[in-house]
Amino acid sequence: MKFKVLVLGLLLSVNSFAAEKTVIRIGVQSGGTVEWELPVLQEALTANPADFQLDIHSVANAEAGKIALQSGAVDIIISDWIWVSSLREQGADFTFYPYSDMSGALVVPKNSGIHALSDLKGKRLGIAGGELDKNWLLLQTLAKQQAMDIDASVEKIFGAPPLINEYLKQGRVDAALNYWHFAARLEAEGYRTLIDGRSILLGLGISESVANLGFVFKQSWANQHKQALKQFLETSKQARQTLCSSDSAWQHIIPLTKVGDQIIQKHLRQNYCAGNIEHWGDAEQKAADKVYVLLHKQSKQALTGKSEQLQPGTFW
Repeated sequence: MKFKVLVLGLLLSVNSFAAEKTVIRIGVQSGGTVEWELPVLQEALTANPADFQLDIHSVANAEAGKIALQSGAVDIIISDWIWVSSLREQGADFTFYPYSDMSGALVVPKNSGIHALSDLKGKRLGIAGGELDKNWLLLQTLAKQQAMDIDASVEKIFGAPPLINEYLKQGRVDAALNYWHFAARLEAEGYRTLIDGRSILLGLGISESVANLGFVFKQSWANQHKQALKQFLETSKQARQTLCSSDSAWQHIIPLTKVGDQIIQKHLRQNYCAGNIEHWGDAEQKAADKVYVLLHKQSKQALTGKSEQLQPGTFW
Protein backbone atom coordinates (compact mmCIF):
# COMPACT_ATOMS: atom_id res chain seq x y z
CA MET A 1 0.00 0.00 0.00
CA LYS A 2 2.80 2.38 0.93
CA PHE A 3 4.50 1.50 -2.39
CA LYS A 4 1.33 2.40 -4.33
CA VAL A 5 1.04 5.69 -2.49
CA LEU A 6 4.70 6.44 -3.26
CA VAL A 7 4.25 5.67 -6.98
CA LEU A 8 1.08 7.76 -7.09
CA GLY A 9 2.94 10.62 -5.44
CA LEU A 10 5.74 10.40 -7.98
CA LEU A 11 3.26 10.39 -10.87
CA LEU A 12 1.50 13.42 -9.47
CA SER A 13 4.86 15.14 -9.07
CA VAL A 14 5.82 14.38 -12.69
CA ASN A 15 2.44 15.56 -13.99
CA SER A 16 2.71 18.70 -11.89
CA PHE A 17 6.18 19.37 -13.35
CA ALA A 18 4.84 18.89 -16.90
CA ALA A 19 1.93 21.20 -16.17
CA GLU A 20 4.34 23.88 -15.01
CA LYS A 21 6.03 24.02 -18.42
CA THR A 22 5.35 27.21 -20.31
CA VAL A 23 3.25 26.58 -23.40
CA ILE A 24 4.51 28.82 -26.21
CA ARG A 25 1.91 29.29 -28.93
CA ILE A 26 3.71 30.14 -32.15
CA GLY A 27 2.09 31.22 -35.39
CA VAL A 28 3.85 29.62 -38.38
CA GLN A 29 3.33 30.19 -42.09
CA SER A 30 3.24 27.15 -44.33
CA GLY A 31 6.42 27.04 -46.39
CA GLY A 32 8.19 29.58 -44.20
CA THR A 33 11.67 28.93 -42.88
CA VAL A 34 10.43 28.55 -39.29
CA GLU A 35 8.35 25.61 -40.50
CA TRP A 36 11.55 24.08 -41.88
CA GLU A 37 13.14 24.25 -38.44
CA LEU A 38 10.30 22.78 -36.40
CA PRO A 39 11.17 19.07 -36.96
CA VAL A 40 14.78 19.72 -35.87
CA LEU A 41 13.62 21.83 -32.94
CA GLN A 42 11.13 19.20 -31.76
CA GLU A 43 13.79 16.50 -32.03
CA ALA A 44 16.10 18.61 -29.86
CA LEU A 45 13.36 19.03 -27.26
CA THR A 46 12.79 15.28 -27.19
CA ALA A 47 16.48 14.67 -26.55
CA ASN A 48 16.85 17.52 -24.06
CA PRO A 49 13.55 18.51 -22.42
CA ALA A 50 13.23 22.24 -21.73
CA ASP A 51 11.04 24.51 -19.62
CA PHE A 52 8.62 25.02 -22.49
CA GLN A 53 6.52 23.11 -24.97
CA LEU A 54 5.38 24.36 -28.35
CA ASP A 55 1.80 24.76 -29.49
CA ILE A 56 2.05 25.33 -33.24
CA HIS A 57 -0.65 27.35 -35.00
CA SER A 58 -0.68 27.54 -38.81
CA VAL A 59 -1.31 31.00 -40.27
CA ALA A 60 -2.16 31.64 -43.91
CA ASN A 61 0.17 34.58 -44.44
CA ALA A 62 2.04 37.40 -42.70
CA GLU A 63 -1.09 39.50 -42.16
CA ALA A 64 -2.95 36.55 -40.64
CA GLY A 65 -0.03 36.07 -38.25
CA LYS A 66 -0.21 39.71 -37.16
CA ILE A 67 -3.92 39.40 -36.49
CA ALA A 68 -3.39 36.21 -34.49
CA LEU A 69 -0.71 37.88 -32.34
CA GLN A 70 -2.70 41.05 -31.71
CA SER A 71 -5.83 39.09 -30.83
CA GLY A 72 -3.92 36.94 -28.32
CA ALA A 73 -4.44 33.71 -30.28
CA VAL A 74 -0.66 33.14 -30.38
CA ASP A 75 2.31 34.35 -28.33
CA ILE A 76 4.97 34.62 -31.05
CA ILE A 77 5.12 35.22 -34.78
CA ILE A 78 7.82 36.14 -37.30
CA SER A 79 7.53 39.74 -38.46
CA ASP A 80 9.57 42.93 -38.85
CA TRP A 81 10.66 45.61 -36.42
CA ILE A 82 9.17 48.49 -38.42
CA TRP A 83 5.73 47.08 -37.66
CA VAL A 84 6.68 46.60 -34.01
CA SER A 85 7.82 50.21 -33.70
CA SER A 86 4.57 51.48 -35.25
CA LEU A 87 2.55 49.44 -32.74
CA ARG A 88 4.61 50.73 -29.82
CA GLU A 89 3.94 54.27 -31.02
CA GLN A 90 0.24 53.44 -30.58
CA GLY A 91 0.80 52.20 -27.02
CA ALA A 92 1.21 48.44 -27.59
CA ASP A 93 4.06 46.59 -25.86
CA PHE A 94 5.21 44.26 -28.63
CA THR A 95 8.95 43.77 -29.04
CA PHE A 96 11.35 42.12 -31.50
CA TYR A 97 14.18 39.58 -31.32
CA PRO A 98 16.26 39.09 -34.53
CA TYR A 99 15.87 35.98 -36.65
CA SER A 100 17.35 36.68 -40.10
CA ASP A 101 19.01 39.53 -41.99
CA MET A 102 18.09 38.27 -45.46
CA SER A 103 15.88 40.67 -47.34
CA GLY A 104 15.46 40.79 -51.11
CA ALA A 105 17.29 41.17 -54.40
CA LEU A 106 16.95 42.84 -57.76
CA VAL A 107 17.31 40.12 -60.40
CA VAL A 108 17.67 40.31 -64.19
CA PRO A 109 18.12 37.72 -66.96
CA LYS A 110 21.68 36.45 -67.34
CA ASN A 111 22.26 38.17 -70.68
CA SER A 112 20.38 41.35 -69.80
CA GLY A 113 21.93 44.68 -70.73
CA ILE A 114 20.97 46.00 -67.30
CA HIS A 115 24.16 46.32 -65.24
CA ALA A 116 23.40 49.35 -63.07
CA LEU A 117 20.37 51.11 -61.64
CA SER A 118 20.65 53.76 -64.34
CA ASP A 119 20.09 51.03 -66.95
CA LEU A 120 16.58 50.53 -65.58
CA LYS A 121 15.35 53.78 -67.13
CA GLY A 122 12.42 53.05 -69.40
CA LYS A 123 12.34 49.39 -68.34
CA ARG A 124 9.56 47.33 -66.77
CA LEU A 125 10.29 46.52 -63.13
CA GLY A 126 8.38 43.81 -61.28
CA ILE A 127 8.11 44.50 -57.55
CA ALA A 128 6.97 41.94 -54.97
CA GLY A 129 4.54 43.48 -52.51
CA GLY A 130 3.33 47.03 -52.91
CA GLU A 131 4.43 50.63 -52.85
CA LEU A 132 5.48 50.29 -49.20
CA ASP A 133 7.70 47.24 -49.65
CA LYS A 134 10.91 47.98 -47.72
CA ASN A 135 13.19 46.72 -50.52
CA TRP A 136 11.49 49.06 -52.98
CA LEU A 137 11.65 52.05 -50.62
CA LEU A 138 15.36 51.54 -49.93
CA LEU A 139 16.11 51.00 -53.62
CA GLN A 140 14.43 54.34 -54.37
CA THR A 141 16.54 55.99 -51.67
CA LEU A 142 19.74 54.56 -53.13
CA ALA A 143 18.75 55.62 -56.65
CA LYS A 144 18.19 59.19 -55.41
CA GLN A 145 21.78 59.27 -54.20
CA GLN A 146 22.74 58.45 -57.78
CA ALA A 147 20.60 61.36 -59.04
CA MET A 148 17.92 59.01 -60.37
CA ASP A 149 14.20 59.10 -59.69
CA ILE A 150 13.65 55.39 -60.22
CA ASP A 151 9.98 55.66 -59.26
CA ALA A 152 9.38 57.91 -62.27
CA SER A 153 11.93 56.22 -64.55
CA VAL A 154 10.51 52.69 -64.68
CA GLU A 155 7.21 51.06 -65.49
CA LYS A 156 6.23 49.46 -62.17
CA ILE A 157 4.36 46.17 -62.01
CA PHE A 158 3.43 45.06 -58.49
CA GLY A 159 2.43 41.52 -57.61
CA ALA A 160 2.78 38.52 -55.35
CA PRO A 161 6.31 37.02 -55.25
CA PRO A 162 5.56 33.90 -57.35
CA LEU A 163 3.80 36.04 -59.96
CA ILE A 164 6.74 38.45 -60.22
CA ASN A 165 9.09 35.52 -60.87
CA GLU A 166 6.79 34.25 -63.62
CA TYR A 167 6.61 37.71 -65.20
CA LEU A 168 10.41 37.79 -65.41
CA LYS A 169 10.59 34.32 -66.94
CA GLN A 170 7.93 35.23 -69.50
CA GLY A 171 9.67 38.48 -70.41
CA ARG A 172 6.76 40.59 -69.20
CA VAL A 173 9.18 42.54 -66.97
CA ASP A 174 12.85 43.35 -67.54
CA ALA A 175 13.90 43.06 -63.89
CA ALA A 176 12.38 41.73 -60.68
CA LEU A 177 12.71 43.00 -57.12
CA ASN A 178 11.69 40.01 -55.04
CA TYR A 179 12.05 38.45 -51.59
CA TRP A 180 15.20 36.44 -50.94
CA HIS A 181 13.82 32.90 -51.35
CA PHE A 182 12.18 33.79 -54.67
CA ALA A 183 15.34 35.56 -55.83
CA ALA A 184 17.30 32.42 -54.86
CA ARG A 185 15.09 30.34 -57.13
CA LEU A 186 15.85 32.66 -60.04
CA GLU A 187 19.59 32.63 -59.30
CA ALA A 188 19.54 28.83 -59.39
CA GLU A 189 18.01 29.01 -62.87
CA GLY A 190 20.79 31.26 -64.17
CA TYR A 191 19.35 34.71 -63.55
CA ARG A 192 21.74 37.41 -62.35
CA THR A 193 21.44 39.44 -59.14
CA LEU A 194 22.05 43.10 -59.88
CA ILE A 195 21.91 44.19 -56.25
CA ASP A 196 20.67 42.66 -53.01
CA GLY A 197 19.41 44.08 -49.74
CA ARG A 198 22.82 44.13 -48.07
CA SER A 199 24.40 45.91 -51.03
CA ILE A 200 21.61 48.50 -50.98
CA LEU A 201 22.37 49.24 -47.32
CA LEU A 202 26.10 49.43 -48.06
CA GLY A 203 25.36 51.94 -50.78
CA LEU A 204 23.43 53.95 -48.22
CA GLY A 205 26.42 53.97 -45.86
CA ILE A 206 25.20 51.21 -43.52
CA SER A 207 27.78 48.41 -43.20
CA GLU A 208 26.35 46.65 -40.15
CA SER A 209 24.14 43.59 -40.45
CA VAL A 210 20.54 44.68 -39.86
CA ALA A 211 17.95 42.05 -39.03
CA ASN A 212 15.05 42.05 -41.45
CA LEU A 213 12.79 39.55 -39.69
CA GLY A 214 12.53 38.40 -36.11
CA PHE A 215 10.39 36.84 -33.42
CA VAL A 216 7.73 39.28 -32.24
CA PHE A 217 5.96 38.93 -28.90
CA LYS A 218 4.56 41.05 -26.09
CA GLN A 219 7.10 42.52 -23.68
CA SER A 220 4.75 41.80 -20.76
CA TRP A 221 4.44 38.15 -21.82
CA ALA A 222 8.22 37.89 -22.21
CA ASN A 223 8.78 39.26 -18.70
CA GLN A 224 6.45 36.60 -17.28
CA HIS A 225 8.12 33.73 -19.18
CA LYS A 226 11.70 34.94 -19.53
CA GLN A 227 13.46 31.62 -18.86
CA ALA A 228 11.23 29.62 -21.21
CA LEU A 229 11.50 32.28 -23.91
CA LYS A 230 15.30 32.36 -23.70
CA GLN A 231 15.39 28.58 -24.00
CA PHE A 232 13.07 28.69 -27.01
CA LEU A 233 15.17 31.31 -28.79
CA GLU A 234 18.38 29.38 -28.11
CA THR A 235 16.84 26.08 -29.26
CA SER A 236 15.55 27.77 -32.42
CA LYS A 237 19.04 29.12 -33.14
CA GLN A 238 20.52 25.66 -32.65
CA ALA A 239 17.95 24.20 -35.04
CA ARG A 240 19.01 26.67 -37.75
CA GLN A 241 22.67 25.84 -37.15
CA THR A 242 21.87 22.13 -37.45
CA LEU A 243 20.16 22.63 -40.80
CA CYS A 244 23.21 24.55 -42.02
CA SER A 245 25.81 22.10 -40.76
CA SER A 246 24.11 18.71 -41.17
CA ASP A 247 23.35 17.45 -44.67
CA SER A 248 21.17 14.65 -43.29
CA ALA A 249 19.08 17.10 -41.25
CA TRP A 250 18.60 19.25 -44.35
CA GLN A 251 17.60 16.25 -46.46
CA HIS A 252 14.81 15.43 -44.00
CA ILE A 253 13.16 18.84 -44.32
CA ILE A 254 13.47 19.24 -48.11
CA PRO A 255 9.78 18.27 -48.62
CA LEU A 256 8.83 21.32 -46.52
CA THR A 257 10.65 23.63 -48.98
CA LYS A 258 8.28 22.42 -51.71
CA VAL A 259 11.22 22.42 -54.14
CA GLY A 260 12.22 19.35 -56.13
CA ASP A 261 15.14 20.77 -58.10
CA GLN A 262 18.46 20.07 -56.34
CA ILE A 263 20.16 23.21 -57.65
CA ILE A 264 17.33 25.39 -56.31
CA GLN A 265 17.47 23.48 -53.01
CA LYS A 266 21.19 24.28 -52.79
CA HIS A 267 20.62 27.99 -53.40
CA LEU A 268 17.79 28.10 -50.87
CA ARG A 269 19.98 26.51 -48.24
CA GLN A 270 22.93 28.80 -48.96
CA ASN A 271 20.80 31.94 -48.73
CA TYR A 272 18.89 30.69 -45.69
CA CYS A 273 22.15 30.02 -43.84
CA ALA A 274 23.66 33.33 -44.98
CA GLY A 275 20.85 35.09 -43.12
CA ASN A 276 21.85 33.80 -39.68
CA ILE A 277 22.32 36.61 -37.17
CA GLU A 278 25.83 36.36 -35.76
CA HIS A 279 25.71 39.48 -33.60
CA TRP A 280 22.99 41.87 -32.45
CA GLY A 281 24.34 44.66 -30.28
CA ASP A 282 24.41 48.44 -30.07
CA ALA A 283 26.08 48.91 -33.46
CA GLU A 284 23.48 46.82 -35.28
CA GLN A 285 20.59 48.46 -33.44
CA LYS A 286 21.94 51.94 -34.24
CA ALA A 287 22.15 50.86 -37.87
CA ALA A 288 18.50 49.83 -37.66
CA ASP A 289 17.73 53.34 -36.40
CA LYS A 290 19.35 54.75 -39.55
CA VAL A 291 17.33 52.41 -41.75
CA TYR A 292 14.16 53.48 -39.93
CA VAL A 293 14.87 57.16 -40.63
CA LEU A 294 15.42 56.42 -44.33
CA LEU A 295 12.18 54.43 -44.56
CA HIS A 296 10.27 57.07 -42.61
CA LYS A 297 11.37 59.75 -45.07
CA GLN A 298 10.95 57.75 -48.26
CA SER A 299 7.50 56.42 -47.32
CA LYS A 300 6.39 59.85 -46.05
CA GLN A 301 5.35 58.20 -42.76
CA ALA A 302 3.05 55.71 -44.52
CA LEU A 303 5.15 52.70 -43.48
CA THR A 304 6.55 53.81 -40.14
CA GLY A 305 3.91 56.02 -38.61
CA LYS A 306 4.40 59.62 -37.47
CA SER A 307 7.37 59.05 -35.18
CA GLU A 308 10.65 60.22 -36.70
CA GLN A 309 12.64 57.79 -34.53
CA LEU A 310 12.43 54.10 -33.78
CA GLN A 311 10.37 53.59 -30.64
CA PRO A 312 12.22 52.67 -27.40
CA GLY A 313 11.71 49.01 -26.52
CA THR A 314 11.30 47.91 -30.14
CA PHE A 315 14.21 45.48 -29.64
CA TRP A 316 14.06 42.96 -26.80
